[in-house]
Amino acid sequence: MENQTFATEFIILGFSTGPSMQFFMFGIFSVIYTVSLIGNALVFVVICHNSQLHTPMYFFLCHLSILDICYASSNAPHILGNLLLQRKTISFVGCGTQIYLYMALALTECVLLAVMSYDRYVAICHPLRYNVIMNWRVCTTMVACSWTCGFLFGAIQVGLTLRLPFCGLNEVDHFFCELLAVLKLACADITINQTVIFTACVLILLFPFLLVIVSYLHILATILHIHSAAARHKTFSTCSSYVTVVGLYYGTAISMYLGPITSRSALREKILSLFYSFINPMLNALIYSLRNEQVKGALVKVLRRERSFPST
Repeated sequence: MENQTFATEFIILGFSTGPSMQFFMFGIFSVIYTVSLIGNALVFVVICHNSQLHTPMYFFLCHLSILDICYASSNAPHILGNLLLQRKTISFVGCGTQIYLYMALALTECVLLAVMSYDRYVAICHPLRYNVIMNWRVCTTMVACSWTCGFLFGAIQVGLTLRLPFCGLNEVDHFFCELLAVLKLACADITINQTVIFTACVLILLFPFLLVIVSYLHILATILHIHSAAARHKTFSTCSSYVTVVGLYYGTAISMYLGPITSRSALREKILSLFYSFINPMLNALIYSLRNEQVKGALVKVLRRERSFPST
């Protein structure tokens, strides 16, 4: 141990591509990141300024927008910077911060998406009891539990990771400090880390995913019993969009952290992480919110008000 040098910083390898391809990727990811920030910020502003949207459903959507802004911003600026830099290093503390924010925000979204599916289940399957079941105290408690669970498990993960000795090679084969990629560099037993990751995946990933599946199966059964074809089509169209986003999010996470170890590759994990860092926050803004008729109507009113304000 006396002859080993412990890492004080990490080198982020990123994608093994030429400068021209990295510059192209910088342009594409910059556009996606900007669209994600603007889209989620617009949703947040519209919901806050429109009293008609002060309902449980839009309360959850508002928190999802905040979550996606934080989630995208936790890694995207560093990833974009690395695409333009020759030496892509990050300090030990900076790496730990990336792991914490990435895990905490991702786990928070897992729980929040399950909460939102339960809200839709109550609204569609038990509409007469909706205001009683989903009162503001219940909604606030659900959101608080989502954030608490995510950041608590994130703190546990980063605490167990940073206690490990990292000696020898300090090259992270990823485009940011992703948990699994960093653990590969540890020169100590990581059985405890793997056990905690598996436990967190079961409690905060697999269990909420099963709750989402059960909720939408009940919703589907209720939709099929709606007599009005127009109402049935509208409800089914809205729910199918939600199911698409939720399925992509949980499916990607399960594939990354619960899939067979033999099927994991560095390139595959990078591509899946790109979905989380860039694509998913943008999809949430476009499908969950901006595709919603009430949100679009409120946004149009806000834009009209802003245009008419200078003339008055």
